[in-house]
Amino acid sequence: MQHVYDIDVRVPMRDGVALAANVWHPTEGPAPTLLVRMPYGKDVFRLGQGGTMLEFLAFLEAGYALVVQDCRGTHRSEGEYVPHMADRADGEDTVAWIADQPWSDGTVGMYGASYLGMTQWATAVTGAPALRAIAPTHTSIDNYEAPWYSAGGALSLSLVTWWNAMMYAADVQRSQAPGEGTLAQVKELSQAFWFPESLNDVLPTAELPLLAAHGKWWDDWMAHPSHDGYWDAIELTPELENVTVPALNIGGWYDLFIGQTLRAYTTARQKAGSAQARDGQRLIIGPWDHTYATCIYPDRSFGPPATPEVMGLTGLHVKFFDRWLRGDTTALDGVAPVKLFVMGIDQWRDEQEWPLPDTRWTDFHLTSAGHANTADGDGALTTGPPNGTGHDTYLYDPRRPVPTAGGACLPMTPGFGGPVDQRTVAGREDVLCFTGPVLEEAVEVTGAVSLTLFVSSSAVDTDFTAKLVDVFPDGKAINLCDGILRTRYRGGLATEQLMEPGTVYEITIDMTATSNVFLPGHRIRVDVSSSNFPRYDRNTNTGGIIARETEEQMIPAVNHIHHGPNQPSRLVLPIIDRKDQR
Repeated sequence: MQHVYDIDVRVPMRDGVALAANVWHPTEGPAPTLLVRMPYGKDVFRLGQGGTMLEFLAFLEAGYALVVQDCRGTHRSEGEYVPHMADRADGEDTVAWIADQPWSDGTVGMYGASYLGMTQWATAVTGAPALRAIAPTHTSIDNYEAPWYSAGGALSLSLVTWWNAMMYAADVQRSQAPGEGTLAQVKELSQAFWFPESLNDVLPTAELPLLAAHGKWWDDWMAHPSHDGYWDAIELTPELENVTVPALNIGGWYDLFIGQTLRAYTTARQKAGSAQARDGQRLIIGPWDHTYATCIYPDRSFGPPATPEVMGLTGLHVKFFDRWLRGDTTALDGVAPVKLFVMGIDQWRDEQEWPLPDTRWTDFHLTSAGHANTADGDGALTTGPPNGTGHDTYLYDPRRPVPTAGGACLPMTPGFGGPVDQRTVAGREDVLCFTGPVLEEAVEVTGAVSLTLFVSSSAVDTDFTAKLVDVFPDGKAINLCDGILRTRYRGGLATEQLMEPGTVYEITIDMTATSNVFLPGHRIRVDVSSSNFPRYDRNTNTGGIIARETEEQMIPAVNHIHHGPNQPSRLVLPIIDRKDQR
């Protein structure tokens, strides 16, 4: 199919600012249009890239027009960029502009990953009339809980420093045209983007010279560590009731947005503003991280069928858009509304809904003889009633944090994110390991995972981390999902409550979700500690403003995990019993 390709088309916004877009449209007849809005430079799409895991040429071959636009204040678009702030209005105006073009048939869909997904939800909540469907991948509807902070209130340090170095480098490079930025600034920020490790060691975090010098949104993010009015203004969850279009929600078990991807799906299923939007929600979760979809990691490989290319992710997009933009009511026949990759058995499985209706929530109680430190300790998991009151103790020293080893991280480097063997970090005395017995039968865990702990500390504030681990017969221990809670936020992210040293508190750590079959001969384990650095910033344990504190102000904390009949610390797992299907 022949297309016209126009570069740097100026799209007017309601305030007079013009945003730049590249436009592909068929030479014959009006066509449905797919829109991608991004802050990373629209011209990467000329290389067939753009962080979407898709072959965008397939959309053109299927007869769609395509518009790829630079967000306000980025690259070739006018205006000033502040993350998220203009995405609602600019998305709405762009959709209206597309619908008014002679090459458009008046219907618009959106797709893309990460920030490109955020712009989709921001547009959808406006109720833009021409918007008929969205396909957000690896993204969030609450930009506090993911990506910039966490569901437990800790700053997503490695991501925040790396991403801001990238965005400020592009901003400075853009400002060179009017003679404001310098080449030296661009080089320094670009170097930090490619080699970001040193950024995470600088304290105070809020005064990190390379980023604080640019101010803008960095100062705002550092000044608002709680989920306060600043974050409420850009959270989209309360506005999902205004969404009237179906969404193809796509995520990865090792993606930093997995919790938000699942939350967007379940919330829209319940609260979206039309029956079509509620019933039209779909969900695909693979064994993917945020950046790479090869499904090959140094410590774990999920095989070629797990990849987006082999499982046909692009084709599923085309079918989805054919259904909702072209009105082909048969386009999705035979396609299940939920598609999950089940790790362990490494297979795709079709489902009808999420959470799975046959989920059996099961408590695995933590127990020990008081020496659960390291994987060689006596920490155990039992599904029987807790007995024998006791506790385990470790020293959390923020000057010597537990290093990040796998998980839903950015930037992705070998050994940092994804599935990683935990044997090294599990050998530390400040990591408690509670391990179940060797399994005689397979145990499937598919759904949300959480850890409820009874804790006390010598400090007025500290963090607690939790990590679900699949222990192989040869001792390899692969992380599945994890979480962190800053105890000042144990009552909610909007309000800080310090602890009374020595007092026992019940807390719950959201460990997001997973889908994994623990095979016979394997063991289920949960690891507990108080740091995961540099994925998250280190709690200084003082109760002060962490982003403003120096290393000299840090104090160690003696932390206790209590367990027993009156203090039933427990791992809560979603057990799926389908032995006849495995």
